[in-house]
Amino acid sequence: MQISQILSPQLTFAAVQGGSKKRVLELIGKLIAQHTHLDSDVVYESLIAREKLGSTGFGNGIAIPHCRLEQCTEAVGALLQLDSRIDFDSLDGEPVDLIFVLLVPHEATEQHLQILKMLAEKLDQEELREALRQAPDAQALYRVMVGANGD
Repeated sequence: MQISQILSPQLTFAAVQGGSKKRVLELIGKLIAQHTHLDSDVVYESLIAREKLGSTGFGNGIAIPHCRLEQCTEAVGALLQLDSRIDFDSLDGEPVDLIFVLLVPHEATEQHLQILKMLAEKLDQEELREALRQAPDAQALYRVMVGANGD
């Protein structure tokens, strides 16, 4: 699967005001609801429930909050570049400034794991992380994440 299949320019946001983990997850719910048929409260509650199982703070300033949703019919991604780093209870203890959200259909267990693996591998690349942090706007952020070859 390619990132361009789950991430759209409409769900790519640059210079987002962070504040706190809870506030960002709430904002993510609202942003996703504006561009999909998903309910903002359901997205928020599901992401919070997933965080209670263990932080999705991946390390190196990256978080990949994710969950499976009943009302989700296809994988949906959202990318946020925060204007400042926030505490996300990351595995490495570092604050987070890049967040890739992944929502998948409830029954898509294998797909969920495959996409998470692909995202983790991609976001583990230092050059990519730095390019995402340097992106001046959402359009540039989207282009960096999907890459020139669309992956």
